[in-house]
Amino acid sequence: MATLEELITNAVIATLKKKDQEEVVKIGVSARHVHLSRKDLDALFGEGYELHKKKELMGGQFAAEECVTIVSPNLRSIENVRILGPLRKESQVEISRTDTFKLKNSPPVRPSGQLKGSAPMALVGPKGSIYLNECCIIANRHIHLPPALADKYGIKDNDLVDVEVQTGKPTRFYDVQVRVHESFTPEMHIDTDDANACALKTGDVIKILTK
Repeated sequence: MATLEELITNAVIATLKKKDQEEVVKIGVSARHVHLSRKDLDALFGEGYELHKKKELMGGQFAAEECVTIVSPNLRSIENVRILGPLRKESQVEISRTDTFKLKNSPPVRPSGQLKGSAPMALVGPKGSIYLNECCIIANRHIHLPPALADKYGIKDNDLVDVEVQTGKPTRFYDVQVRVHESFTPEMHIDTDDANACALKTGDVIKILTK
């Protein structure tokens, strides 16, 4: 039977390990996906349709069971593009640079939600289709942090930081946008192109280099 001293020591070690895990910033690789508004979900899946959760994500988001086909103005398409919930005010399509070679389009690199001047895209669902003049972007590299960890680094919402990764292909990313919110867990989001170029995978750890 463990002594009181051993129990206390084990409890302290467990607490320190948990704290270290909470303060580690990990990579989250983001594949192409779609965010939908209420109006556009109705048009694609039928009025009043509700998304079905497939997997919980950070910050109250989730990957839905539902997918759509995206079609560029050049009539090039990619099927089975995952929808992420919950619903937003405006629909948004996020793809990688590699996807643009198939779609033959040129969306800008933008923070999520900045859709003015973005690329057009049609979406096709089981009950209908829509055409959006401004919706498609290549998402910028960004880091999600809870307030306590942001304070530790001395950074705030929308600051830019450099990031170092040590893999088989060591890399440094410059001017990575930081987003801070109490619902976030520490995670840097990159697309599949960046991940493949640097031999990164979801769960790998990064180092934030403050300026």
